[in-house]
Amino acid sequence: MTIPRRSLRAAGTLAAAAVVGLTGAVLSAGPAAAHTPVWSVTCDEVSLDLTAYNSKVTNQVTLTVDGKDLLPTETFGKEFHKKLALPGHDKELTVHLVVKAGDGDKFSHDDTKQAPVCEGTTPSPTPSEDTPTTTPSEETPSQAPTSRPPAESAAPDGTPSESAPAVVAPSPGSPDLAETGSSSATPVIAGAAVAVLLAGGGIMWSVRRRRTVQH
Repeated sequence: MTIPRRSLRAAGTLAAAAVVGLTGAVLSAGPAAAHTPVWSVTCDEVSLDLTAYNSKVTNQVTLTVDGKDLLPTETFGKEFHKKLALPGHDKELTVHLVVKAGDGDKFSHDDTKQAPVCEGTTPSPTPSEDTPTTTPSEETPSQAPTSRPPAESAAPDGTPSESAPAVVAPSPGSPDLAETGSSSATPVIAGAAVAVLLAGGGIMWSVRRRRTVQH
């Protein structure tokens, strides 16, 4: 059986088209299969699995949590695998992954995920807007009772009275101080006075008697 030439040409054209299509599919699938940044985030851990990168260039990976470095910039080749523990938290954390491919920015990766709060973690209470917070400057300082000197008693004329000076008893042998009360010489003086009175009376009696005798 003889096959027409037109049919052979048509079959050749279809075969060539099939080969071109397969080649294009392989070429288009190549970049998609390469540079695979797989990562996951749980409440307490971050897992990184970076595969199918170009080992002939230098690739970089950086991981931050709420703007702080959890994984400082590290370099890797074809693959990178690592698990990192998240810090304790009572609210969601923002985890940011940056992968910079050394063979072109089109293979780089920039992604962000949220780390939830682990079960059993009690969130810290936030202050209510209606409840005013008291600052230390507004608090009333406790005042200790201060001792005050007793008020001076006022004299009748309105001037404050002063404490009277202590009276010093005179020394018995002091000659400059005047004696008060009776003295031991008082009986002697009284006896002398009586003697004088008696002598005077005797003299007057004698004088009167002489005058009577003369007359």
